Amino acid sequence: MSCLAALQSFLNLYVNAYRSKLDEYPRYYPKGESSSCVVSGDARSDEAVQWQPVERHTVGDFSNVEQALELTLHPDINEFYGHFWSAPVLFSSSQGDGELTAVWNQQDFEYLQQNVIGHLMMKRKLKQPLTWFIGLLDDGEKMLTVNNEDGSVWTEIPGEVQQEKLADSLAQFIAGLSPKVAPPVRHEDLPMPQLEHPGIMARLKVMWNNLRGKS
Repeated sequence: MSCLAALQSFLNLYVNAYRSKLDEYPRYYPKGESSSCVVSGDARSDEAVQWQPVERHTVGDFSNVEQALELTLHPDINEFYGHFWSAPVLFSSSQGDGELTAVWNQQDFEYLQQNVIGHLMMKRKLKQPLTWFIGLLDDGEKMLTVNNEDGSVWTEIPGEVQQEKLADSLAQFIAGLSPKVAPPVRHEDLPMPQLEHPGIMARLKVMWNNLRGKS
């Protein structure tokens, strides 16, 4: 199974889990950011909207990132991030509960690319193997990252090399996840540290703290 097929299957299961258990689509607080994902509600309001993943008309890719950094990224990054608009999705797994990062709209995709660049530059600066992120595990201290060389999925702590191998491939990792049904948590803006190359962890920590309602 390809990464794209595994992701599409999981997103379908995710929506069906909410519709079966709550008789509605998943909910998300978009904070005024519009998206073709919105099924019900007004993204411009302060309320949560119901949403579902939407296949992108034009597939997004990271060729601009490859050109900027003069490297080749594992093709799974395009399959994981380039085919759907979606809110972040929660999962349960044998390794714990977590969240997969997703792309809400084009502006979000561009912001993601900036963070991928920052993360890769940080890895280069530390002279560590290159990785790119796909989400977080439930303690908020561990990123889920893909080894750019072979596509395997690992946990990673900021500033360190990948820690624990979770799957040989992104497709295998996603296939082992179960949708987690939970009410939406209102996201609050938290201050971002001013770093030369902030990388993804600051962004993911903000997302995770918002998800868990931490300050």
